[in-house]
Amino acid sequence: MPDLIETPRERLAGRAELLAAGAGLALVAVAFIVPRIASEQWRLSLYAASAPIFGSFLPHVGWGTVPAVALAAAVITSGPALAARLSWPRLLTLGYVTALGWALLLALVDGWERGFTEHFTDPNEYLHEVPGVTDIGGMLGGFADRILDFQPDSWTTHVSGHPPGALLFFVLLDRAGLGGATWAAWACVLIGCTAVPAVAVAFDALGARDRARAALPYLALAPAALWIAVSADAVFAAVAAWAVALLAIATRPGRAPVALGAGVLFGVALNLNYGLILMGIPAVAVLIAGRTARPLLPALAGALAVVAAFAAAGFWWLDGYHLVVERYYQGIATTRPLAYWWWGNLAATVCAVGLAAVAALPRVVGRLRALDPAAILVAAGLCALLAANISGLSKAETERIWLPFDIWVLAGTAFLPRRADRIWLTVQAVGTLLLVHLILTNW
Repeated sequence: MPDLIETPRERLAGRAELLAAGAGLALVAVAFIVPRIASEQWRLSLYAASAPIFGSFLPHVGWGTVPAVALAAAVITSGPALAARLSWPRLLTLGYVTALGWALLLALVDGWERGFTEHFTDPNEYLHEVPGVTDIGGMLGGFADRILDFQPDSWTTHVSGHPPGALLFFVLLDRAGLGGATWAAWACVLIGCTAVPAVAVAFDALGARDRARAALPYLALAPAALWIAVSADAVFAAVAAWAVALLAIATRPGRAPVALGAGVLFGVALNLNYGLILMGIPAVAVLIAGRTARPLLPALAGALAVVAAFAAAGFWWLDGYHLVVERYYQGIATTRPLAYWWWGNLAATVCAVGLAAVAALPRVVGRLRALDPAAILVAAGLCALLAANISGLSKAETERIWLPFDIWVLAGTAFLPRRADRIWLTVQAVGTLLLVHLILTNW
């Protein structure tokens, strides 16, 4: 019974958890309340009817309601025990399947069409441009010329806001016979949910398998599943997560080919989303946690090879980035008030990671002094997220846009005391279920 005896240090850590969670809850509450009591003109300037979440307030239930509650109950009651005793391969598989089921059931709360198959039919989405791409080389070569708005052939909002790799992903799906909104949705959720085992693999490779086991129930029951099903950002998150995981594996001796593969994935991520340049922070964190720079050169070579390949095809990443910043301020970014969104973004992020992840942050910080590899990666994910916020290039919709960073912050739940797992998993599940049943999200 020694683990049931609470030491003064544990009591202090417990108070820090509650204070952090309370601060997160207060931030979210204020972010929801302020737009409701402000003037109508200011509220409309937010361009998010359910600010800080991009969606509309609409209490509803759906086919996914009862099974989602049942799955959440199963994870709460059995998840931690299974995570502690299952073999590693079985646990990774179960974590992925559970995350996939959770994401799909949450989508079904909104209905099969509205919650899943119709997301990519929006005219601002990638699929709108797919039929016009008859020559991939020509698309890549002329991509930057179509980024700015108010031109006859300007790309749609989502295509213009990303490097050509994002559009190329959907073009290749179409060429493979998987065209249309339904296949696009399936591809995003199936790939996106692999971010869950990727985080666990990264922790394990750095000698923190126990942390990975502790985090997996929380990762599988992540509030972020609301936006993994379905948005292209789920794919971006998975690619970036596997890049980090491969880099972590490459910290072991004799893994230069793995480091090269990690670099290739980092290069792909850069050409999916400009913001993923910030995944350089978790990459450096891996090298610090692994206490080696051995994978650095092969990884850089892999990343530069991908960037060079896109450049040879006619797209130079830096040109695209500068044009996207200009395009960003051609749109609603000029109207959305930074005075709200610089902290509203963080409130949206709390919704995506859950209060348990926020509660765990004081313990994560405490473990940094001991150079705990899992704590280093969680802190790196948080730093990347904060850097994205400081940039001012994300005002709203960060519950979706920051998924590649959120997944690492979520992993901080590994540091919560195991005796409190059921409580914190319940907090995660209840918060997620409230969001999905009260707000009809745009993603």
